[in-house]
Amino acid sequence: MIEKTAAATLSGGLAERIRQDLLDGVLAPGSRINEVSLSRDLAVSRTPLRAALQTLAGEGLLTYTPNRGFTVRAFPLSEIVDAYEMRALAEGLAARLAAERGLSAEACVELENALTHGDQILASNAEANQQRTDYAEVNEIFHSVIHHAANSRLVADVLRLCQQIPQASAHNILAFEIDDIRERHRFHHRIYEAILAREPREAEQLMRQHVVSVKTSLIRATSRQLSAHSEHAGHTAITKRK
Repeated sequence: MIEKTAAATLSGGLAERIRQDLLDGVLAPGSRINEVSLSRDLAVSRTPLRAALQTLAGEGLLTYTPNRGFTVRAFPLSEIVDAYEMRALAEGLAARLAAERGLSAEACVELENALTHGDQILASNAEANQQRTDYAEVNEIFHSVIHHAANSRLVADVLRLCQQIPQASAHNILAFEIDDIRERHRFHHRIYEAILAREPREAEQLMRQHVVSVKTSLIRATSRQLSAHSEHAGHTAITKRK
């Protein structure tokens, strides 16, 4: 039992690390995952690495093809933008319903803890990648508590649909600059205040603005990644011709 738990913990940690590389654009869309090379780079055996890759394939970040292995799934930017537009509507409705129905004492504690923890993470001297990784969990908790408080199956179904494109999920703050994340966190404080004050329209508007601003940051990050990959491909082609 202990060995199984340790293996699950290891593969979970690997999945998180590879997920960050995928969302940061370190692994280019459409590229094939070389398991031998990756296991050597990460200093792990193939078994936990394969489990991590299967987890990411289940999340839709990778595609598995028999006799070929895992490749990085490519999502057209238009699909990502559409998913964010849908998410903005659903998240806005969730915030409005939470404000109309009121928060439980437990939900208030969870949100306040998430906000406080987020303040601490973003004020720390940790390096940027560690801050992004730590804040991703806080970000997901904040949104999940509001979804639960909305108590709407329709909202939950729409958000689940949006998460089929991982770049549009609440977890995806990893590709962003720290200043972008700090701005997102300031929005969290304002959204919580509006919900707590039972101001549904304000809560909905703030949440929609929040998600749309995340979409803008993602488009900027994606454009940088595409430009970098294009420049690398062009340089490689020139080198080969020489």
